[in-house]
Amino acid sequence: MPSNWREESDYDYIETLDASGLAWECLRRNTDYRAAFPNMTENEAAAWGLRFPGRS
Repeated sequence: MPSNWREESDYDYIETLDASGLAWECLRRNTDYRAAFPNMTENEAAAWGLRFPGRS
């Protein structure tokens, strides 16, 4: 995450992201998600819309 959120040029990369990348950029800024992540179970991750490769 850029350190100076007011510097527009720090966010030029956003225009190159696909839907999944943009979703991740939004999710990682969510304070509830960040607080829950360290102890998150797979079921809780699914509630956030996350999927783990190799699992259904």
